[in-house]
Amino acid sequence: MDNQENIAVKTNKLTRKFGDFIATDELTLEVKKGEIFGFLGANGAGKTTAMRMLCGLLKPSSGEATVAGFDVYKQAEKIKKNIGYMSQKFSLYEDLKVKENIELYGGIYGLSRKEIKEKTKHIIDDLNMKSVENKLVAEIPLGWKQKLAFSVAQIHDPKIIFLDEPTGGVDPLTRRQFWNGIYASADRGLTIFVTTHYMDEAEYCNRVSIMVDGKVKALGTPRALKDEYKVGSMDDVFTELARGTSTK
Repeated sequence: MDNQENIAVKTNKLTRKFGDFIATDELTLEVKKGEIFGFLGANGAGKTTAMRMLCGLLKPSSGEATVAGFDVYKQAEKIKKNIGYMSQKFSLYEDLKVKENIELYGGIYGLSRKEIKEKTKHIIDDLNMKSVENKLVAEIPLGWKQKLAFSVAQIHDPKIIFLDEPTGGVDPLTRRQFWNGIYASADRGLTIFVTTHYMDEAEYCNRVSIMVDGKVKALGTPRALKDEYKVGSMDDVFTELARGTSTK
């Protein structure tokens, strides 16, 4: 096991039941600080339930978990203050201007007026969005919305950012540009926990887990998993696991 000081997320037999249905079944994993961790699985595999527990939005039925060093049962509010979150819908208010969205989220995360002003300028300059800062978010291109939402999710300098299928519905070039932003953030020490349906994106992660029917069926680097299942792509690994078979 790794030195606990280097662990951003840790779970031990984390389970969530809804009546007799087990949505997440004894999830056990560790995510290192500064790591890009891919959390993969088909619809209904239990990814969203697990992510909601890790974000402090849903109490587990049993098991243990810490996020940024805080307990998911007792310190959910502290977890929320130390993480960023971006959903597939980008979490932006389309009827507000670009600048207004940044200022709003700065206020939500408790930044001072001075900090909000500084962060707003930094984000707009960093994204080269000065020309559209007073445009409604609904009027800017999808790729810009995506990059803006990713930047806004980091406005309070979180330790970990959770990305829930952030590239759904965007073209391959925009997806690749977005991943360049993920790399840049990870290089600065931010831990990235990302779910995706795109198996090619799994190749961009340091390590990945693959959930099937609420359980983690595979965990490791993309290269190690491809070697283990004797296949040429992460898509093939996923197919093998989804079938419930192994070519080992």
